[in-house]
Amino acid sequence: MPLQWLFLIVLAIATLGYVMGRRRALAAAHHDRRRLHSLPSYYGANAGLKAFVPAFLFAVIWLLVQPLVVTNTVSNMLGADVIPDTSSRGLVMSEVRRAADGLDAAVAQGFITKDRARSADADLNEVTESLKSAGQIITSELTRPILNAAQRYRAMTGAGASIMSGLVILIALAGALWGIWQAKAEFRARNVVEQGIRALLIAAASIAILTTLGIVLSLIFNTIEFFRLYPAADFFLGLNWAPSFSGRGGSSDLGVLPLLWGTLYISLVALSVAVPIGLFAAVYLSEYASPRARGIAKPLLEILAGIPTIVYGLFALLTVGPLLMQVFGEDGLGWMQAGTAVMTAGLVMGIMLIPFVSSLSDDIINAVPQAMRDGSYGLGATQSETIRQVVLPAALPGIVGAILLAASRAIGETMIVVLGAGAAARLSLNPFDAMTTVTAKIVSQLTGDADFASPEALVAFALGMTLFVITLALNVFALYVVRKYREQYE
Repeated sequence: MPLQWLFLIVLAIATLGYVMGRRRALAAAHHDRRRLHSLPSYYGANAGLKAFVPAFLFAVIWLLVQPLVVTNTVSNMLGADVIPDTSSRGLVMSEVRRAADGLDAAVAQGFITKDRARSADADLNEVTESLKSAGQIITSELTRPILNAAQRYRAMTGAGASIMSGLVILIALAGALWGIWQAKAEFRARNVVEQGIRALLIAAASIAILTTLGIVLSLIFNTIEFFRLYPAADFFLGLNWAPSFSGRGGSSDLGVLPLLWGTLYISLVALSVAVPIGLFAAVYLSEYASPRARGIAKPLLEILAGIPTIVYGLFALLTVGPLLMQVFGEDGLGWMQAGTAVMTAGLVMGIMLIPFVSSLSDDIINAVPQAMRDGSYGLGATQSETIRQVVLPAALPGIVGAILLAASRAIGETMIVVLGAGAAARLSLNPFDAMTTVTAKIVSQLTGDADFASPEALVAFALGMTLFVITLALNVFALYVVRKYREQYE
């Protein structure tokens, strides 16, 4: 049964449970609401929640566990001649899944019967032709073990989906009946529903924490696997970045220092553009601009935040780069060899970051109590002195947070770097040289036909972990500065 239909069936059962639970509660009170502990809608909501939530959670858990169980079972039935080592297990199972999907498509389009698709002695040539007729791409020759594994995979997946559908419907019905049975006048339905809603809110709030934990754990495990294959000292202290997929890492230099330097250099150029312009714009909008000018200027400034980064990258490649070449290139000062350079990406990234600094700083400056300004004016200070000596110091912790947000966005930017800064990993102080960043190399290392058991592919996780640690250190440092300033200010 398709998941959409299953969802609609469970939703219908929950709706029916709501109606029946509400009706039964009213009937138990002889249609006198004053005799009920809770409003009638709470009795219906109790039955609806008991029908929908357990069934939904069971379906989610089943969908998460079933692929792992099926993949493990099917891979175990393949011998060592098909899966010679652990590194090739993923590739073989990908071929099995592709063949299973092809069989489903061929059966659906009528190129092969269900019996022939399930038959253990099905002709390989016939199956291959059926898959090709159904528009399936066969990346390698279909072998008997792969076909048998695909048939087993398809059978287990179909059986699992049928069992899941039946159990989900049964759980929904049982929950609805339980909620309807509880719909009595003395039942504390409001307390139960509110506790259930509170549990759902806690679960929703926990998703962010669990997602972060999952991301960190995936980075840690793959980073550990990388350092088993490549020396950590060569990675952190190496001055050369030259990956090569020939030889499984034997001829690769994977030093991270050129990538870190490019990341920090481009981010520094971007912040040197975004922080002054954004902060000055925030001061003007909050302290000097009239309401009419603010109402026009702030939305226009925030439009920059809605522009996709790929558009900024094209702007850097097609406009800013050639413009800089005219001034600093061979026809100008001769400092710039090509339009892709640190300065190109840094300037465009700085323009992109202006709304992050200006909008957040503007809100923070506006949050400074007016009484502090009035007190400064009462002591004879001018408006500029009040801004400089009262408003900005009071808003400094929030401004530091805005700058940190801009710095994190700069460090994690990819498309502007790819199109505007080039792909050269080098250590150089010249802002007109082409460089690259950690994020750009993560993309390049995981793009294409990569052997994910090789250091050249696993290095992407090590790069991600390194970037995560750097960003975390920036956050800790910013919190230290903010707290230290607050102690002095108070």
